[in-house]
This record gives sequence, C-alpha cells and structure tokens, in this order.
Amino acid sequence: MSYQAHETAIQRSLKFIEEHLTNELQLTLLAEQAGYSKFHFQRIFRKIIGKSVAAYIRERRITQSARELITTDQRVIDIAITYRFHSQESFTRAFKKVYNTTPGDYRKLLRKLDSKGEFIVSTNSNAPSGWIMTGESPFDYETGLDNGMVHSGNYSAYLKSKNEKAKGFATLMQQIKSDKYRGERVRFSAFVKSTDVKESAGLWMRVDHSSGEVLAFDNMMNRPIKGTNDWNHFSVVLDIPIKSEVIAFGVLLNGSGQIWMDKLGFEVVDDSVPVTEQNPTEGLPNEPLNLDFEDNNTVR
Repeated sequence: MSYQAHETAIQRSLKFIEEHLTNELQLTLLAEQAGYSKFHFQRIFRKIIGKSVAAYIRERRITQSARELITTDQRVIDIAITYRFHSQESFTRAFKKVYNTTPGDYRKLLRKLDSKGEFIVSTNSNAPSGWIMTGESPFDYETGLDNGMVHSGNYSAYLKSKNEKAKGFATLMQQIKSDKYRGERVRFSAFVKSTDVKESAGLWMRVDHSSGEVLAFDNMMNRPIKGTNDWNHFSVVLDIPIKSEVIAFGVLLNGSGQIWMDKLGFEVVDDSVPVTEQNPTEGLPNEPLNLDFEDNNTVR
C-alpha cells in the first residue's frame, strides 16, 4: 500500500476519533476503521502522526476538556468523566502535565465572559510571530491566534475570509534558507480544521533556486480541503535539491471560509515517504495531437 493510501486511512481514523472522543475508543475498532491489523495500525499511526494512538487520544481529550472548562459551568469531575478519565485526581494529573496548572486554576485564569455568557476568543489581528500573511487579495482575509479552537496546547492559528465575496487566495506562510535541508526529503505537516470552505484550502511548500526558478512545489490542489471538517492531519513532502536556496511553506485559503492549523511539523523523512510534488506533465500526451484538425469528435 502506498504512503498516500496509508495517510488517507489514518485521516479516516482521525475523523472517527474526533467524532467519538467521549466514547470508548478501542484499538481493535480503530484498526478496523482504517482497514489494518492492530499491530500494523499502531505502526502506521505513529509513523504519520508521530505519537502512539493512546497518546494522541489522551491529548485530544485533554484539549477538549480545557475548552469545556472555559466555555461551560460543568463541574471538573463531570468533565473528567465525560472525557473518559476514571477520577478527578487522574484528570488533574494529566491536565497539569499539559497546561502546568490544575483544571480549576486554568478555568479561573482563562475564562472570560461577555454579557451574553459567550466565550471571548483572544485573537491577534496580525499574523503570528514568525509568519506573514500575503496572497492575491490579502485585504479580503484576516489571520491571528485562537485559544478557543485548538488541537493541542493553548493556541491555533487561523486564516479566514472577511465575507463570502473574498477574491483570490490568501496564505499564512514563512520562508527559510534551505542550507540545512539540501539533499534531504522534507515533510511539512499540520492538523487542519475547516468551516464553510467554498473553493479550496490546503498546506503548501515550494523550493526555489536563487534565480527564482521553482525547483519543487505542492499546494494540495489535487487533494484540496473543502467544506466543513473537524481536525485532521495533512502533509506535503518534497525533495530539496542541492542547488536550492529558499524553502517557502504555509497554509492557503482560496475563496470564502475559515481554516485553523495547529501542531505543525517540519522534518526530514527517509525515502519510504514518497514526495507529493505535483507533476506539471501529468496527464499530458507524449506527442502532438490533431495537427490538421481533422480528428474531431464534434463538428460545430
């Protein structure tokens, strides 16, 4: 089975996990969802996600429970039980490992309510530190940090259209020198959540020569994120040529909607992980066709 097929299977598993975080999630059931044996499922999951199935589920439950602490009046013990912790003590220990504070103190520190009792998300109208927002029509979009919609930790970054008439695309991105990655295969990955994406969204990565020549590129346009989707894992993989100078990467949104990204990864991988580079010659014929215009299926 190809790496892309493995990733698609794991994406199905992640979607199932998101939909059943408050249910018992047995390894056997998750493996069946992906179409693998338990052993193979655990191995592929760790290879793609970078952690064990159990650790991932625990992290997502902790993150969602943190949101419940801020957005609801439920008792800590009730939240703990909802997210499958056996006791408030075990929940507190697990919570402190992630947030360095108790659930009760976290609620007091971060909870803010407006007059309607709604959660106020602290955001930044500018791009997060280290990132820039650009694109064809960046004034039709906005970006910032969100501590109300996260995959893990305290913040995610978002990119959203200001209205349904947003034109072109916008991207939240950064550029780095390729020096330490030359001759390597690199994977850029992230957990992405989307709401009402009308056209397309996705991760992207580009490798440039100093002359400006594009040496490698993938923007997921052959596998775009569309519509409304809960957190799932996506990646682009490119070889970094020796003659490269710059690597650019980020997330893009084309048209109206909103996306969030969290838990990003940028790492060297081995040859067992295939590149996702879009081949500009894919689908092209080997020779010129119909040069005398006589071989037509339809005559107007």
